[in-house]
Amino acid sequence: MMRLHRRVTDESPVDNPYVKLTHEFNEGRLRALLASGQAVVLHRLAIMSKDGDWILREDTEALAQVLEILDAHGARYRYGAPLDVEWLTHGWSSHFEFREAGLRLRCDFVTRPPRIAAEDLQAEWEAPVRREAPIVSLPVLADLKKTNREKDYAVIGEIARRIDKPGLQLLYSRSARDLIALAEEYPDALQEAVARRPLLSRVGHGREELEMLLDRERRTCMRANEERLARYLSAAKTWSASWPRLSRELAEHDLIEAHAIMVSQARGLLPCAP
Repeated sequence: MMRLHRRVTDESPVDNPYVKLTHEFNEGRLRALLASGQAVVLHRLAIMSKDGDWILREDTEALAQVLEILDAHGARYRYGAPLDVEWLTHGWSSHFEFREAGLRLRCDFVTRPPRIAAEDLQAEWEAPVRREAPIVSLPVLADLKKTNREKDYAVIGEIARRIDKPGLQLLYSRSARDLIALAEEYPDALQEAVARRPLLSRVGHGREELEMLLDRERRTCMRANEERLARYLSAAKTWSASWPRLSRELAEHDLIEAHAIMVSQARGLLPCAP
């Protein structure tokens, strides 16, 4: 569970298992960027996160390497799509878990993260942010956090305060007070940002109206993510009904064998495009 409003000033612990996994995934080539909660930790905006989320390169070599590393750790599939380009290219995610040193490690992967434009994702691969491991940039992290969970909007607000470009701060800030101050100090940046975030056109109308618009914007983002998830849930109805049986079958095999079974079964049960 993440704890906000307490910044970490020292290095993240070298025994962070998700950092270690990231280095293993990237042996010899950049294949995986830490995202979501672990990226929040490595950007020094939280002190811990219980799961690992990665964006992977969308190619068979990268996916095969990640699968081999997970197999070496004794990982097993959790409910989700196969770690295969047939599904990942359409926005599905793949989920695994394993136990190590008394910890249950959960690992989630995508290649087409929601709300991230293709050109922005390509920029992440070309110039990744590097802390203890390669992680997504602050603006991309903010977009990833536009979920249907209330707590993620507090995270976005903290992310905005760490961005060093006024134009981007104006696009991501969750504070009416901060937006008013930014608009006064950087009027040219405000003019450029209005087209991408219409509520900024109302900055001069006072804090109360701006807070109302921020709340409306948050609720719109939450509904959009709920609708996106609903499309995947609907597409996965048959797959979901089959999962208890399939998961028992997969448990009898190592991960590489289980993956082959997973792909074979999914081709008849899980639409690639929701």
